[in-house]
Amino acid sequence: MLLLAKTHTEQLQALYSSILRESLPLSIHELCSGLGTDLRWSSYVAAVALSQAACKDDVAPVCQHLLKQLESRQPDGQVCKHTLPILTKLVNYSPDILTEDQVNLVSRKLVDWLRYASMQQGASMSSGGFFSGSRARQPVPVTEVDGTVAGDFFTVLCVGHSFGEDQWMNMYTFSMIRKWLLTYDTEGTSGGESDHLCRIQFMLAQDHDDRSEVDSSVVSMVSATSSCSRLLAPKERLREKAFEYCHRLIEQSDRKAIKRTDTELQKACIVEAVTIMDIICKEDPSYVYRAFPSVKALYGRLSGELTYARALIPIAQFYLNHSEMAAVDSEAVYRQLFARFPSELFNEPTLAYELVQFCRANMAVLENGVALYRQSFPNLFKFLAWNSPALVSDYMELLPSLMCPDTAVEVLHSLLDLPCLAATLELQQRSATCQASERVLWDTGSKLASTLETFRQPSYRGFFLYILRPEAGSGDTIDRLNVLHDVLAEMAACPRVMQCAQVVPVLLHVFFNNVTKFADQKLINQLALVLLERSSLLYNIKQFKIELFRVFSTHIRALCKLHPSLIVEQSRELLDFCGSTANIYSREELYTNVVWLIGEYLSVAHNPRCSVELITKFFEGLEAVLFEISQVRQSASPPSYPPRVLTTLMTTMAKLASRSQDLIPRVSLSLSKLCTFARSRPAQASYSEEDTEEIVTRAHELTNLLKLPSVAQFVLAPPPLGESPRWHRDTNASLPRAMRAISELLHKQSSFMPA
Repeated sequence: MLLLAKTHTEQLQALYSSILRESLPLSIHELCSGLGTDLRWSSYVAAVALSQAACKDDVAPVCQHLLKQLESRQPDGQVCKHTLPILTKLVNYSPDILTEDQVNLVSRKLVDWLRYASMQQGASMSSGGFFSGSRARQPVPVTEVDGTVAGDFFTVLCVGHSFGEDQWMNMYTFSMIRKWLLTYDTEGTSGGESDHLCRIQFMLAQDHDDRSEVDSSVVSMVSATSSCSRLLAPKERLREKAFEYCHRLIEQSDRKAIKRTDTELQKACIVEAVTIMDIICKEDPSYVYRAFPSVKALYGRLSGELTYARALIPIAQFYLNHSEMAAVDSEAVYRQLFARFPSELFNEPTLAYELVQFCRANMAVLENGVALYRQSFPNLFKFLAWNSPALVSDYMELLPSLMCPDTAVEVLHSLLDLPCLAATLELQQRSATCQASERVLWDTGSKLASTLETFRQPSYRGFFLYILRPEAGSGDTIDRLNVLHDVLAEMAACPRVMQCAQVVPVLLHVFFNNVTKFADQKLINQLALVLLERSSLLYNIKQFKIELFRVFSTHIRALCKLHPSLIVEQSRELLDFCGSTANIYSREELYTNVVWLIGEYLSVAHNPRCSVELITKFFEGLEAVLFEISQVRQSASPPSYPPRVLTTLMTTMAKLASRSQDLIPRVSLSLSKLCTFARSRPAQASYSEEDTEEIVTRAHELTNLLKLPSVAQFVLAPPPLGESPRWHRDTNASLPRAMRAISELLHKQSSFMPA
């Protein structure tokens, strides 16, 4: 096999390994039999074997071979840096593949690599020449990122022209230490005396800011703690050395880097170091008192720099996990995270992703223990508005944690205004990037230029300040919302706004599916009113409005089913909504469902306060609508009202008449007029033959049914036990099948009628 031939160059072996990993299954036994003493070559074979493994037993020989190589003394020029990545993959593949003794073996090796790397630069290849000689071979110390000679011990933030093998192992070890601790360091050990000692150190360190020098007793205690670590078990010693390593990284990150790449490396090391310290503190709480002084000082140094925003997320995680134990106030950290970052860095996609992941990972703690979290949902929505496609699945999980009885209504308004928020953020971004010299180049007739100028006008400042508010509590919505929609009308075609509008229906379903878990009658009434009011105040994106009407229809039915008294309690608003024929055109789906809900739930069976007067009032409102529809002159071109709306109106009026029988003559007259309307020439020009037949048939069925009021009441408003199953010909609009049978019985030509 090509891979097993040791005569090939390293580049060819790497190529063969990559090809074989993507090829057909190979014999793992044959591959493992070829493992030798050459670590670099064996690592390629092990990588192929791991890619072909189906279970833990398949890779066990590879694991044993790698561990033997780690344990044995390697010849000159050999190093484990080719083996360590494969070992990391094995641990990811099957953590239980290592025994306790093997874990201890690797832990001891990791301690050596992490803590005892050389402080001298590695030997570099000489280019020859007059000046090459003994001076060029003199050891040169590694330096810090600011150019000074490095002290203490080697870390990934030490700089050199070349590195030795032990220094490379130091870097490799640091890259895998987090995964190793999470996998195998699960037994926290903290004795009472050690914990008490660390508490003393923590309190003295807290007072250090107000003193000119550290008391000698503190130095002696720290030294004693360091010397005692030599007697610890392998896992505990690795924990101790990893902690010291991370502490040194935090100190090194305070240095002013000469190169920009080193500055970016400092940021990455801060993230990793604080994360590892957090893991160590969770496993052994005694480390909390040693870690907090440096983490607190690090936060104080970075909190004013937005360029270090990503580094503050693991610091916030550390505070969230340990601030209560250390009795440290964490309000400022959370305010930085939830108040400042979304407002100023909403256009940073990486920060948005990491902050949202932080919220998802800590939802339970944040919603119960951090009041600012829920109050900051308008700010958190800025990430969603700017990065809608990438974050919608995350916000589907995050949204329920932002909801509570106090914020539910405002959350609903904010979701409906999400496209407006995206448009406003887009304007804010464009306005900030447009320099004064560029504005003279704008086309004076440009609609975008006009919108940008409107954005800067003081008269509209209140609208945009509300949309961009950082916290909840400034009101559920704003007056003259239609004015804001007009101002942002030209932004409706912006791709970012369009994408944002597409995620709103999805999140509304999540909202309503969760709000009913804690909503009382008062909140349900408020939510139903929001649906009715906002149905006429939506951002003018055609498909967006269509989708939202569908969502409104679905969930207003669910709210009424959960709380049927809503129809009586919100009778005035429902009457106003149903009494306007204009709503039939603009909100057909919602209008049809609201009319159906009136017929379904306006009954004494659902609310004892449902009086005859209230039923009559609703009936008269619907009667006026049906009269307006049917009174169309022959010469006029009548509006094309959907047949489903007409049949629903007729059915609801018949239901109300069956509950107040004095209304039966009036509904019969209305049905007769509607039949005449459906057969008129203007109506037939607007409706198909099937539609006309549907309207006329429904009118005749209802008329015949109302001739027997007691039967009509049973058919049109069956008792709760008879509602399941219900045989409807079309959703929410037609009658049970039993109605057709009764209609046949009452028909004059029916063979069932007596002569």
